[in-house]
Formats: sequence, structure tokens, C-alpha cells
Amino acid sequence: MYDLEACEEYLSETYGITVYQEQVMLLSQKLADFTKGEADVLRKAMGKKQKYVLDKMKPKFIQQASAKGHPEEKLEKIWKDWEAFAAYAFNKSHSTCYAWIAYQTAYCKAHYPAEYMAAVLSNNMNDIKQVTFFMEECKRMGLDVLGPDVNESYYKFAVNKDGAVRFGMGAIKGVGKGAVDAIVEERKENGPYNSVFDMAKRIDLRAANKKAFENLALAGGFDSLGSSHRAQYFHNDGDGITFLEKVIKYGSKFQENQNSAQVSLFGDASEVSIPEPIVPPCEEWGTMEKLRREKDVVGIYISRSPS
Repeated sequence: MYDLEACEEYLSETYGITVYQEQVMLLSQKLADFTKGEADVLRKAMGKKQKYVLDKMKPKFIQQASAKGHPEEKLEKIWKDWEAFAAYAFNKSHSTCYAWIAYQTAYCKAHYPAEYMAAVLSNNMNDIKQVTFFMEECKRMGLDVLGPDVNESYYKFAVNKDGAVRFGMGAIKGVGKGAVDAIVEERKENGPYNSVFDMAKRIDLRAANKKAFENLALAGGFDSLGSSHRAQYFHNDGDGITFLEKVIKYGSKFQENQNSAQVSLFGDASEVSIPEPIVPPCEEWGTMEKLRREKDVVGIYISRSPS
């Protein structure tokens, strides 16, 4: 189990294998009479992967350890093992911390997979390569990752009532935290949105601007509302104004009238009645066009793979 019996004192807890930098320091002192200063230089050289320092120290280790009666071939093997160990050397306190974190994250991933992956995706939300990587990991784990939805999404990735990971609205370009907060807070206070018109009437349009509405539509954030398909939001009937712009103007006008409505003698606010814009009929985008526009605002394909 041990290359030398003298190693047992410091390697017994790790089954004869050098795992910690402290073990190298102690063994170099015991086997080759290194001073504490020399042992620390050896530790630093391993930690910083300074092979030229290791090469310089090796002859002294072999010579001094041999003088104490240790077989040279065994010392050569120990040093070779230490050189390999230098590639991943940690001190014991760091190793303990990493082990504890690894245990906690492994437990969370095993017992709360959707919540764990939602947290990991949120933590990497601004790195699209990492988001892609972890979405593939979700797929491997059998977890559904659904696109953004104004009735389920939050700023970061979250888990919906069915246990699926829901894309965070904050991962959509041009949709800032102010816009997401306005959508989420109103939803929490007064329930889900029935349509894009309902949302435009209810949220603070100073926080959610035209760009936020457009990119939410492109990313599929309004798909569940069912009133329109994505192409319709960007269609215009020749007047130079898209349907989505009309929706925003409708919501703004509704809020303006509601805020200025006079209270009647009976204490009731006068009814605000503004007709909703007509949803324009138009052809839906093809799959590739829809996916291309998704990628423009999110960086990846969400609803499906183009292949």
C-alpha cells in the first residue's frame, strides 16, 4: 500500500495516495530532511505548477533521502507521483471545502433536479455558450426547458407547477429588469394575463417599452396568450404601424383615460371603454424564420432544433 513504510504516518488517511499539499510538505521533511522553508517552496512550486523549480529540487530530495537509507528507485517513484500530483494539488482546507460543496450540489441535482438546473442556468444567464451547454444537460436528464412566458417566467430561470424549467425573461435581449419586474409584480397582484391587450392595459408601460414587447414576442413570450401568432405582432396593414405598436398605444391610451377619469356623484369611476385593435390576418412564419428570430433575441434556438 505504501511505497515506503515511513510514508504510512502521513498517508494512512488517504490510503497511501498523496492527496494534499500538506502531505508533500511533511513527507519531504521526514524522508529527505527538507527544512520547513524548503518544504513550503516545494508546495508553492506544485500549487503554481512550476516544473523548473521541481526539477531543481529533485536531486536534493533523492540525495538526502537516499542518505537516510531509503531505496532510490522508490524515491524516484514517489517524486514522479508528486509531479503528477502537482497538476491538481490542493491544500487540505480547500479540498474539504470543494468536497463539501460537491456533496451539496450533487445532493441538490439528484433530489431537486429541475430547481438545481434552473439555478445553474440563472447563474450562467449572460453566457450563451454555458446556457446551451446546460440546456443540453437538462435534455440528458430528461428535463423539459420551456421558452419564456409572460404568465410563468420570472427574470431568472424558474420551475413551473409541472416541474419543467421555464426560461427567464431576463435572458432575452432588450428586456431589462424593470420590464420583467413590471410584468411579474402585476401578475402576482392581479393574476395571469388573459391576452396581450390585457397585459398592455395592466403593466407599467414606462418600464416595459416597445423593444421589450417586440423581443418578448419574438422569443415566444406571448405564445400562451393565444390571441395571435408571432408574425401578426409585426404585421402592418399599410399604415406603417405594426399590430404590436397598436397594442402598446391601446394600453397607453387605456391607462391615460383611466387615470384621468372623473369620479361621479355616486363615488364610482366612469367606465373607460376603448376598442381593442383588430388582430390582422397574415401568414405565420415558417419554422426556420421563427427559429432565426428566436436566436436573434436569445442567442439559441428555444422551441426546437432547426435540424
